[in-house]
Amino acid sequence: MQQDMTIRDLKGRELKGGEDAALWALLEPVFRAGDTYAIDPDISREAALAYWCGPGRKVSMVEIDGAVVGSYYLVRNQGGGGAHVCNCGFVTGQAARGKGVARAMLDHALGAAAGAGFRAMQFNFVVSTNSRAVDIWQRAGFEIVGRLPGAFLHPAQGYVDALVMYRRLDGITG
Repeated sequence: MQQDMTIRDLKGRELKGGEDAALWALLEPVFRAGDTYAIDPDISREAALAYWCGPGRKVSMVEIDGAVVGSYYLVRNQGGGGAHVCNCGFVTGQAARGKGVARAMLDHALGAAAGAGFRAMQFNFVVSTNSRAVDIWQRAGFEIVGRLPGAFLHPAQGYVDALVMYRRLDGITG
């Protein structure tokens, strides 16, 4: 029987030095598939790690019973007058998909964002055919505030829409 994860089951922590292989093991299959991130599917290991761990990004690794099952980054979405809104990227390991890990990671990220003083979270480019992510984000209170028609070239479905999703962090404690 499949059991959903909760925040209590997950251990979220900052990426440690020497974990490049574990992070790449999560990123490579997702980026190679080319159906959820606007990333070149032929991206090198070095470029993928540089993207995920780019300037200003706080990277978290998420474990269950000592096994890494996912990662997310948290970063300011804009500077200046928009610095109170953050952006995140998420990746869940294949074996952990469909078990509530993404939602538990999102809950962890929402708390981390609120704790860091952000007032809102925005996803800038959610591929509309990534129905699992869209459903998770909407159930967590995100609204679709923009639709970019045909903005993503899906490897199997051709040009599909990308969504801008937004949620205020009112009432969330970090």
